[in-house]
Amino acid sequence: MKATWILTDGSERSLEVRHGDSLMSAATAAGIAGIIGECGGNMACATCHVFVTHDWTDRAGPPGAMEDAMLDATASERQAASRLSCQLVMTPALDGIRVTVPPEN
Repeated sequence: MKATWILTDGSERSLEVRHGDSLMSAATAAGIAGIIGECGGNMACATCHVFVTHDWTDRAGPPGAMEDAMLDATASERQAASRLSCQLVMTPALDGIRVTVPPEN
């Protein structure tokens, strides 16, 4: 399954992401700029903040209550499509997902 990160310079990086892996873990393993994942995916730092592209927001779904609270602590201003990529777990329904890396994380 594939996910694509749109980087701050406008370039794109696409990766194969295994079923059950978070987008954050795939991004940090591949060295995607701007996805830090300081807390290792424990939803305690918001350094894996992304904006889900418009055509994927319904499939990605809304953040849960804890994630919603953490999104208030992001370095880049929160948007309607903000998610923590540690909480976006790859499934067949998310195959092809596109997310934008915010200017600051």
